[in-house]
Amino acid sequence: MHISSRVRDINESITLKLNARAMELSELGKNIYNLTAGQLPFRPMNEFVEQIKNELNFLKSFQYSPVPGFKELRKKVIAYIEKTRKIELGPLGEKFDCIISNGGKHSLANALWALVDPGDEVIILAPYWVSYPQLIKFCRGVPIVVQSGPFENFTPNIEDIKKAISEKTKLIIVNSPNNPAGIHYSKEWMKEFAQLLKDNPHLSIISDEIYFEVAYFDPGPTYFYQYYPELLERTLIIDGISKALASTGLRIGYSIGPKEIIEAMSKLQGQTTSGANSLMQRALTQVDFDLIPHFMTPIRNHLRHNAQLVQDVFRNAGLAKSWYQSTSAFYFLVDFSNAPLMNSYREDKDDRTDYSEKIAEDLLNEHAIAIVPGEDFGAPNSARISLVLEAGPLKEALLLVVNFMKKGPTRQ
Repeated sequence: MHISSRVRDINESITLKLNARAMELSELGKNIYNLTAGQLPFRPMNEFVEQIKNELNFLKSFQYSPVPGFKELRKKVIAYIEKTRKIELGPLGEKFDCIISNGGKHSLANALWALVDPGDEVIILAPYWVSYPQLIKFCRGVPIVVQSGPFENFTPNIEDIKKAISEKTKLIIVNSPNNPAGIHYSKEWMKEFAQLLKDNPHLSIISDEIYFEVAYFDPGPTYFYQYYPELLERTLIIDGISKALASTGLRIGYSIGPKEIIEAMSKLQGQTTSGANSLMQRALTQVDFDLIPHFMTPIRNHLRHNAQLVQDVFRNAGLAKSWYQSTSAFYFLVDFSNAPLMNSYREDKDDRTDYSEKIAEDLLNEHAIAIVPGEDFGAPNSARISLVLEAGPLKEALLLVVNFMKKGPTRQ
């Protein structure tokens, strides 16, 4: 059979690929430090689990849901977004709606398929989530990357974004808190970004807020639409339960935005996956969302402690140029470019080749440490590490990583 060019042209998710490889090695009996995981080692909120059990008694929990999701849940999600983001959609009229989808990734895919035509340019801010450029290419759109690095705390310059905007620009994707950098953009940055959007009324915006609840240092995340609420009329907010309820495998995501785009996404979803999991939706309608911050408190404490651990290990190893302060999400992006190990990979001082995949391969083979190379995040010669491990194993892994960064691989 002939595989379509749409699928041939997209890459496999390196995150899922390496996580699967690490699990495979672990099942073979090898002790693997798996730093690829984008999921919490915590049990979901008890109230949610109990509601799932309760819903097992009802026939409707096993039947189709409406394509965009149960109306009660959609209203509940909108109310929660209004409360937590400190916005009011009511004054803007009956222009907004919500669609429940099969996870945040499905929500994002629906949005891009509904918005992007062939040739449309979509601005993404590096470092970016690995699926952004692949999904844009699947739509025959053109990803336009705006770079940033550790010395800018992985925060793209507003002027650089402005320069990237053209007549072909259809959309900008903003991911704050950010995967893979583990930071959220500052209040000042969001204000400047809001003004940029006001000055470019032809742009639509996807605000990927899946890690909103996972900010462990104050001040927490703010958003551009909080400063100019009229920007909500061309903004799609994407979130879900995978991080806030430690439920990555239950696949419930949602999008809130202008009714026109939500209706288009619903039409698309009706012809592809239909409605999301009925059992999970009905359970969620009974969960008190106001309990989420309480549920997240020990998780935030865990991540904050591990972020401090990263700082201590890198400082003690004399690798300050490879460290920055992570503030949110589950991740830290290790910059290898100024570390001594690069002498083992670069052919000369002018070599700008990205060796992140080779570095990740050597770390896995020599020290049983699985990390995600930065190339697919738009961050060459770096790697994403997850902060979700228990502190003991994480420290062991970090000590091996910094030793490797100072000495390089054993093979020469």
